[in-house]
This record gives sequence, C-alpha cells and structure tokens, in this order.
Amino acid sequence: MLMAALVVVAAWAKAQAPAPDPEPGTSPVVTQPASGLSPEEQAQAAPGTGETPAPKRVFVIPVQTQIAKPILYVIRRGLKEAIEEKADVVVLDMKTPGGALDVTFDIMEALERFPGKTVTYVNSEAISAGAFIAAMTDEIWFSPSGVIGAAAPVLATGGEIDASMKQKIVSYLRARVRAISEGKGYRGQVISAMIDSDYELKIGDEVLKPKGELLSLTATESIKTYGEPPASLLAAGIAKDLDTLLRENLGASTATTRQIEVNWAERVAVLLNTLSPVLLGLGLLAAFVEFKTPGFGIFGITAGILLTAVFFGHYIAGFSGHEPILVFVLGLAAFLIELFFFPGIVVLALLGIILMLGSLVWAMADLWPHEPVSFAPEVFVQPLLNLGAGMVIAGVLALLLARFLPRSWLWDRMVLSASVGEAAQNAGGAPGLAGSGVSLIGAQGIAATALFPSGQIEVEGRRYEARVAVGSIERGRKVTVVARSEFGWIVEPSDT
Repeated sequence: MLMAALVVVAAWAKAQAPAPDPEPGTSPVVTQPASGLSPEEQAQAAPGTGETPAPKRVFVIPVQTQIAKPILYVIRRGLKEAIEEKADVVVLDMKTPGGALDVTFDIMEALERFPGKTVTYVNSEAISAGAFIAAMTDEIWFSPSGVIGAAAPVLATGGEIDASMKQKIVSYLRARVRAISEGKGYRGQVISAMIDSDYELKIGDEVLKPKGELLSLTATESIKTYGEPPASLLAAGIAKDLDTLLRENLGASTATTRQIEVNWAERVAVLLNTLSPVLLGLGLLAAFVEFKTPGFGIFGITAGILLTAVFFGHYIAGFSGHEPILVFVLGLAAFLIELFFFPGIVVLALLGIILMLGSLVWAMADLWPHEPVSFAPEVFVQPLLNLGAGMVIAGVLALLLARFLPRSWLWDRMVLSASVGEAAQNAGGAPGLAGSGVSLIGAQGIAATALFPSGQIEVEGRRYEARVAVGSIERGRKVTVVARSEFGWIVEPSDT
C-alpha cells in the first residue's frame, strides 16, 4: 500500500511540474495532452466526473518501402480489417522514397473509404508519392528526423517527363491536392510547392519557396506556425517515435493497437493477380479434361491448385474474403450432386456452374465491408474481363488438345494407360486399346466401368474409352456405340 501511494504521489508531482524550456535554436515539440485526448474529446468527457472516453482502437499499417502493388495490397487489407473491427484510427507508419503514381492514386482512393481518422507518421521520410499519400490523411505527424517533399512526377527510370505531358500531370496533381486539402490549413499550398517547381510558396510577406525549385520540409520546418491565428505549416506535431505517438497523442495502448504485418504473400499476390487470366484458363481447361476422363487424377488436382491460386492471390490483395471460396464449394457440390446422383436433370449442374463462375468474379471484385454492393463498371469490369480471357484461353487450348493430344504418347501415358489399368483391376482380364482406324459405330458391348459420364466399355473382349452423351450408365449395363469423338467413343444404353 505504501509503495502504491508513493507511486501515485510521484506521478501527481510530475504532472504538476512545468515543462522544461526548449533548448536555444530548437523548436518545441508540439503534442497533445498526455491523456491522449484532444480538446474536443476532453470537452465531451462527462462534466464533473473526470471520466474519459474509452481507449481508441488503432490500426498501424507499415509503408516502409517503395510505393508499388505490394504496399497497395497491405494498405487495402489493413483498411478493410480496420473497418471490420470498427477501429477509430489508422496510422500509416511511413518511410518511403516514392513510387508508382497509379498505385498512389489507388491508395488514396482506398484511404477515402475508411470512415474513421487517418494519420501519417513520417518515420524518417515521405518523398514523392509518399507526400501525396500523407496529404490524403487527416493528420501528418513527424519523427524528429522526418523529411517530406520532392513530389514532382518523373519517369519510372528517374528521367524527366516530356514538358507538355509534365505540365498536364502537374496541373492534375495540384487539382487533386487542392480537393483533398480543403479545410487543412496550408497543406494544399505546401504540397503544390512540392509538385511544381514553378509554384511560389508565399505566406504573407514571407517567401518560403521561390520559383525554380521543389519544396522539401524537415519536421521542424513543418511545424512552424504562420498567419493569424497562427497555424502550423504542415505538421500536427512531432513525436519521438511511433509508440509515443500512439500512447500520448492518439490515446492508444498496447491492448488497443493492431500492427498489420507485411509478409511474403503480398509479393506472391502481385504475380498471381497479374497472371489471373492465365491461371483461370489453365484451371478451367484442367477441370474440363478431368471431366472428360474417368476417375479423379492429375488434371483434377491441377485444376484445384490453379483455381485456389486465383482465390489466394485476390484474398491477399485485399479484394475478397472467405465468402467467394464458400460459394465456389457450394457450386462444385451442386454440380457433383447432379453428376453422381441425379444425372440428366441439368438444373443442379447449371446452378453449380453459375455459382462457381460467379464466385471467381466475386473474388476479383474490390468490395468494401459495410458498404452496399455496387454494380458500377469500375468494380466488376476487370473481373469479368479476367474471367472472359480465362475462358477464351481454356477454349483455345481445349480445341488444340482435342486435335493433337489424344494421338500423342503423352495422352496414353498420363490418362489412358492409368484408366485402363484401373478398369482391368475392376473387371479382370487384360485390356486392349482400339487402333485409330477401327470403327465401332453400331457395335454393342457392356460398360466395363461406370460412365459418369466418361469411363470404359468392353466390346468383343477389348477395352475402349467412352462416354455417354446424356446422364450416366452404371457398370455392367449393355451399351451401343453411336459415334466417335476426339476423346473416345460415344455410347448410349442398349434397349435390349
């Protein structure tokens, strides 16, 4: 008890002590009260009770490398998780030399979707594209060594853009900055001076940046105040590190702070999403070949892996959750139920195909939590284009396979030999394969294996690949060969 009382007294004495004067030649560190509450929040506390609002839920998203697709995926994933968990504040822990302008715009649009407060902590540097992203947030805080600026657009190689094109880009960027900086003091003017070397930054009678150069600011310069009433140039304050910002200025504790981790999956997702149409095409093709061949083998496994890669890439990218995968599984289940238990009714198979294709489009659509689903073109056009491209790739490759693969040694080794060996174990006897010149049309035989819809038939002691046009045929039933396809004979049940 005595120790606890001493701790309380010491804390009270420290709180009552006056703050030390800043060292000569330095600017004071501007922070909010140690309680973590802004004046507005203090005013909202219950009068006369000293009670304060509940601690804030804060998400910290690292922006610690070049602005590219992996960073976009991390930020989008973090923002959606923050919305799902009803976070109050999202903090961008920023240390970036800049990056791609198109990705920067995507990040800025994602930040607009977050309903709470957004903060940038310039943890050493926010250069070029980093300055745009910081300008999008509600507050910009600095580490003591933080630097921001030099945001003129350049080529990806670092070279200069054509003068006329650069003028158009700069004009557009300045308009964007003005739009997002309304009501935020000098921010629009400051960022414009970072973008356009011909822009003169002048406040009152003081020229802060003359024409002919780009503006960059240190933390101390960012926090200087100008005008009447005095307002800081850019910064909301300086915090010695991220933990200090979270604890003393944002009212967060370790228990209420969530750090989003960057992992290898974001980089893998970039490659997977770039290759989405190809993965979709190969996956659909593998599923088609598996459907055409008896049993379950390498083509079915390959289809599962490729389609899973599509879902995985878009899940990591922050597009989809678990729901599209569940819808795909339901569609697959409906398709298999018709195939094995109710062949020929078509309705279940059609429903299954619609659910599976719809789930693929859903997985690629950028939908946000707690927002109504928008069928705007920008949401679903790219997913539909990806799916369409995948189906075209699958169709073209299927035609090529139908023409060339059944006549190759690879087809015999990968599919036919394995299927015939399985059929021999089930029915007994040594199977044989028909020569390409043999015609069996009109011949009668028996189903050596079940046809769902593909399998093996036996005609005059020899085994052949076959499929039924509609429905299924159980093993041992008499069949009649009615036609030939590139993948084998087509049969139907015999009436006698």
